[in-house]
Amino acid sequence: MCGIAGVFHCGTMKPVDPARVERMCDVLAHRGPDGSGVWTAPGVGLGHRRLSIIDLEGSPQPMQSADERAVISFNGEIYNFRELRRELEALGAEFRTEGDTEVILAAWQQWGVDCLKHLHGMFVFAIYDRADRTLFLARDRFGVKPLFTTMLSDGSMAFSSELKGLLTHPLLRREADPQAIEDYMAWGYVPDHRSLLKGVEKLPAGHYRLLKHDSPPAPPRRYWDISFAERHKGKAKDLEAELLHHLREGVTSRMVADVPLGAFLSGGVDSSSVVALMAEASRKPVRTCSIGFDVEEVDETNYAEKVAQLFGTDHAARTVSADQFDAVDRIAGMFDEPFADASALPTWRVCQLARENVTVALSGDGADEALAGYRRQVFHHREEQLRRLMPEAVRKNVLGPLGRVWPKADWAPRPLRAKSTLLGLAGSGPHGYARSVSAVPPELRFALYGEDLARELGSYRAELPFIERMKNAPARSGLDQAQYADLTFWLPADILTKVDRTSMAVGLEAREPLLDHRLVEFCAGLPEGLRVKGMQGKYLLKKAMERYLPKDILYRPKQGFVTPIAQWLRGPLQQQTRAIAASSALARTGWFDKRELSRMAEAHIVGRSDHSRLFWQLLMLDKSLARLGINT
Repeated sequence: MCGIAGVFHCGTMKPVDPARVERMCDVLAHRGPDGSGVWTAPGVGLGHRRLSIIDLEGSPQPMQSADERAVISFNGEIYNFRELRRELEALGAEFRTEGDTEVILAAWQQWGVDCLKHLHGMFVFAIYDRADRTLFLARDRFGVKPLFTTMLSDGSMAFSSELKGLLTHPLLRREADPQAIEDYMAWGYVPDHRSLLKGVEKLPAGHYRLLKHDSPPAPPRRYWDISFAERHKGKAKDLEAELLHHLREGVTSRMVADVPLGAFLSGGVDSSSVVALMAEASRKPVRTCSIGFDVEEVDETNYAEKVAQLFGTDHAARTVSADQFDAVDRIAGMFDEPFADASALPTWRVCQLARENVTVALSGDGADEALAGYRRQVFHHREEQLRRLMPEAVRKNVLGPLGRVWPKADWAPRPLRAKSTLLGLAGSGPHGYARSVSAVPPELRFALYGEDLARELGSYRAELPFIERMKNAPARSGLDQAQYADLTFWLPADILTKVDRTSMAVGLEAREPLLDHRLVEFCAGLPEGLRVKGMQGKYLLKKAMERYLPKDILYRPKQGFVTPIAQWLRGPLQQQTRAIAASSALARTGWFDKRELSRMAEAHIVGRSDHSRLFWQLLMLDKSLARLGINT
């Protein structure tokens, strides 16, 4: 795994200063501690930081093709590179190295943009073709690997694996985008269609860009999308067998490495399934690791130990204190943009533990999105059934007003949160699902915004792009739409961002076998009844894994990493909670109503209310603003 950066001049071929590209790469050293390189030519500069995984000594980057026509800087892994290599050799290609980087170069020279259809893996790369004077930027189908881009005032485009690479460029404007603030307050992260800084973009998942020196910069173009428009036919047992085949393919293809390899093991369905299939395919004990907590109700180590013993893994476990508040500043530094998913803290800890023994770790990410494993998806599926039974007038004119006056009960289990349920049912399916996914509802956000920010936002609401994505999804049902939105909106910006930044911070490559695109495409065609059965998500996956895993692993309630942020904000972070409204970088922006924030902070600190999620988001936003030196 690596970090890449570069500069490309549009409309001219001015020289690129190699030292500038080198500085962009130096701040990405954590992504690639094993080597670095810079290549420049008139109008272009490519930089690279390398974490060696395959062909440890033989594939330095940036790499030139044998005929020196094309040059690549690449971050990621191509899991089918050996099969592609044989295919390309049959077409006349010759290779000097044993890795996957040169295979991408040869694929570009053979197929051009269509090379993306042949690549199975996680990747971001930049290829400069000297004959066509073209820069080709591409990102993998699900957005496992990130790429930030910006057009600068001198007519050049700069790009980098992380925002911090762009921040080294003196021409980058550090002005916050008000719509990004609204997006962040709604979701707890800045989605991929936006960046915290005006003028900075993220290359979307499943997209590429072709740039030429003599043309205006072309917009991103999509080369792949996931479709829920068709349904597989056949018996459930046959579909179960086919699912298992795709699961095996996804796991075994990601076990190729020239360095020590292992897996994260939480004891949940997804990571346990990955470990089971790794053990089936491996001649040696699989290396696994898990993090436990010193708070019994959130500790899952007994389930992880059970799976480790079942498959005879070489298991490493560590119990950490739930009081990790001293790491908050380090987490903010990893993400650059504000990121309020509190599970980033324990994810970073498990990555640290894994890195002590392995360089590559397989995770269980992706199954919840692909197979409807989130409770919100299951509830949405049921709510959609209710919507079909109730006239729209009843939902709009009765449930809507009732929901607005119903008291909040965030402490209650989801089925008992009548306010959320009533408001969700009152609107359309996409509106209801957007509300269920959002961290802070629009009525609360806009009650907190200062006059200037509210005026700048006008009628914009963060939910609008999400709702449009659901409405335009290649889907047949509300469940399809919800899964599509989770795969294309939530997954790249939250889950994959979290794993990328925390793993790269310790020089660990994380791989997601359950996001093999052929597996996800198969899952998208499954009948709804094989994804959700009763109130059980991931139904067919659990049935397929019954031959490997005990039922108390497969069918116990889903549990994620838990961080006690409510207690932190009342205790060791109490002063920072108060400062958000009074003296922090955020307070100086004028974006929020200071008096209302101060009132809510005191109510939380003394225990009258629980505003932990809101103030955690504000705290992480404050730390990002301070670190980035953003102008407001």
